[in-house]
Amino acid sequence: MIEDTLLEAMEKMDKAVEHTQVQFSTVRTGRASPALVERITVDYYGAPVPLQQLASISVPEARQLLIKPHDRGALESIEKAIRDSDLGANPNNDGISIRLSLPQLTEERRKEYVKVARNMAEDGKIAIRNLRRDARKTLEAFEKDGEISADDLERAEKELDKVTSEHVDHIDQALSRKEQELLEV
Repeated sequence: MIEDTLLEAMEKMDKAVEHTQVQFSTVRTGRASPALVERITVDYYGAPVPLQQLASISVPEARQLLIKPHDRGALESIEKAIRDSDLGANPNNDGISIRLSLPQLTEERRKEYVKVARNMAEDGKIAIRNLRRDARKTLEAFEKDGEISADDLERAEKELDKVTSEHVDHIDQALSRKEQELLEV
């Protein structure tokens, strides 16, 4: 029972760390990456659809994205969604595809992105702490029902705290890498 609870908590914490790292990839650095625009929601015939489902996204140059919609009728909707996003880039529509040239980041914009990344990291840490709390409640219920002893509960809680701190450290490491990447000129 204890092992199952700890394993389940560990798996969920791994997913929380992974989700946070995916979130970091959506924060823009000096280089172009398809992850910057994949999650942008486009109003496609009245329904919100992620851009990655409507178009292929490629990186022809270091600071440029090429977005080729599968349906040319979606070009204007995609262009509007990009313009309304917080990317800070102006899309160029040539009737077949959209070229998105990403401007050089200013120092002020870099610092804003660092703040965004820190908020994402904090959200990930909160998710991990919530998972720890839920696992602890489950373990305490086992002890209350007499299924495990108080000593077993104490050992399990120590293990849970160790696992939690490891996952928080993973997020901190990913955040410091992202901050370095963002502040690199």
